[in-house]
Amino acid sequence: MKILVVDDEIVSRKKMMKILADFGTCEGVKNGKAALTVIKTALEDWKPYNLIALDVSMPDISGIEVLTIIQELEKKQGLDEEEQAKILMVTSHSDTETVKACVGKCDGYVIKPFNKEVMVEKMKKIGLIR
Repeated sequence: MKILVVDDEIVSRKKMMKILADFGTCEGVKNGKAALTVIKTALEDWKPYNLIALDVSMPDISGIEVLTIIQELEKKQGLDEEEQAKILMVTSHSDTETVKACVGKCDGYVIKPFNKEVMVEKMKKIGLIR
């Protein structure tokens, strides 16, 4: 499995990468702009990500905006639904507005602080692992 972790907080990014590294090749970037760069390259090379853990609140581009752009890029590339990345939004905000902004647009969300059990459960729920 090819995994991308996008989080401006280094501790959260490293923790998520450590957890997800057990499930595949894991790469991390610190903001939305960097995420879009590596995602575009992966799509051009026909090596799309299987899972993207995407922080909602980032200083350059919001995670929700990045989510929309990723989905547009995947469609433009001609990926069908099963080829598209599963995207888990990661947030420290459990308020209903943040959750509502994510629901229906992504495959799920994770509220910080998270642990390996939470991530395993989320990946099972979206069909990435059994």
